Amino acid sequence: MTNLVNRVAKTVRQYGENAAIGFRGSETSYEEFWGQTGAFAAALEEREIGGGDRVAIYLPNVPPFVIAFHGTLRAGGVVVPMNPQYKAREIGHLLADSGATVVVTLADLVPFVEEVRDETDVEHVVAVGGEADGATPFKEFLEPGTPDVVERDDDDVAVQPYTSGTTGRPKGVQLTHRNLESNARMANELIPDGIRPDDKQLGVLPLFHIYGMTVVMNATLFGGGTYYAVPEWDAQEAVSIVEDQELTLMHGVPAMYNDVINQPDAESFDLSSLRLCGVGGSGIPVEVLRRFEELYDVQLYEGYGLTETSPITHFNSPVDGRRVGSIGRTVPGVDARVVDGNFDELAPITEGPVDEANTDIDEIAGEIVVSGPNVMKGYYGLPEANERAFTESDGKRWFHTGDLGYRDEDDFFYVVDREKHMIVTGGYNVYPREVEELLFEHEAVADAAVVGIPDERRGETVKAYVVPVPDADVEPDGIREYCLTNLAEYKHPREVEFVEELPRTTTGKVQKFKLREREEDAAE
Repeated sequence: MTNLVNRVAKTVRQYGENAAIGFRGSETSYEEFWGQTGAFAAALEEREIGGGDRVAIYLPNVPPFVIAFHGTLRAGGVVVPMNPQYKAREIGHLLADSGATVVVTLADLVPFVEEVRDETDVEHVVAVGGEADGATPFKEFLEPGTPDVVERDDDDVAVQPYTSGTTGRPKGVQLTHRNLESNARMANELIPDGIRPDDKQLGVLPLFHIYGMTVVMNATLFGGGTYYAVPEWDAQEAVSIVEDQELTLMHGVPAMYNDVINQPDAESFDLSSLRLCGVGGSGIPVEVLRRFEELYDVQLYEGYGLTETSPITHFNSPVDGRRVGSIGRTVPGVDARVVDGNFDELAPITEGPVDEANTDIDEIAGEIVVSGPNVMKGYYGLPEANERAFTESDGKRWFHTGDLGYRDEDDFFYVVDREKHMIVTGGYNVYPREVEELLFEHEAVADAAVVGIPDERRGETVKAYVVPVPDADVEPDGIREYCLTNLAEYKHPREVEFVEELPRTTTGKVQKFKLREREEDAAE
């Protein structure tokens, strides 16, 4: 394997007349799509942009993202995907750090690029969906031609996404052609019968994020299916697309599935065309998973991974059976361990998941570390971060995920929580996910997040932010008493605050640092 885009070229040869991309009622065939990527690659070559040069894509899920992504790879460049919700200050760091010379973005977002342009190496700005000062319209940027694919080494960087910045300054993650090709191929093969030419995939996970990029977009294009691009998440719109287009595959983060089941008309949705639903990005509450499956008679399979692992490392395979509450077994070619602070491997339990309310999690849990062809080359320009991120052991290079978990004797893995989210109260460890799982079981709770807040006596104490179901007859004290009835006294939230919504990243992860900031602001 050389260039990742060669896998798409193979699909074009096999299924040229099939629809590659669906978008708002129109479809683009694989042959048309390949011609468009060629025109984009020719435009880069015309401007002497190629081997290893960075091209930033600052777009929502629209066809030009898919075209620019594969056109950049075709020209030998490196894609730098950026969250279209970011403003000037946020993209300024990404552009300056990556050294991107081209930015492809919406016309409405061009002013943000122009605001920071002098602080970066950006030479060309390409506008999608209209004209903007300082930018060339997308169609005018393209050049006629069908350039050959520029060959790259397996270890050359193909895409440089940035960590979400939920806990600190975003870091550039160097993902190679081998990383991404192996993981997209794996994502395809994990589905029964693989992704087929007659499959239709809901493309609502943002493409700037590795989950949407690899598991949804690239895996679909590798299999000859149709990728239905959806620019932003709206539960009603997504369900309508599934129903109208009879989509067969859907991937989402837990918040999306929770949104669907909490719609007023949720029981009337017809999702019978779906043959598989996948969930990742963070752990899905068991109650949300069960409710979704009960309503729509389709199994929801949980996977696990990170930006740094391209992303999949574990999957609850429908072929090998699944264990609810587990992230599954490692995918072929990937190894994982649960280790303590000395990097000694912890013994597995007999069978999971355990009853966390009656188990000393500290006795069985450690950090999950992984090794495999999907693990990143390293963080861009951050040698100290790379030193902390990896450990060499037994002839392998292990990546520290920062996630706490355990495994059982059947090699199913279970994530307890992010190490940085653990709450230490009065000397006891509290894992927020355990409390959140309980909250989701309450009929009046639509969404919830648990954080640690300062406490003079205990150091930290537990606080729950709860989004109540509309018109629910419940008070914060009622939620607190419910938790106290079902959890050890030290685990129950001593404070419960009702909120209209939780702060989330575009990929659905709760931004717990923002909840903590609220507490700090209130204390001042």
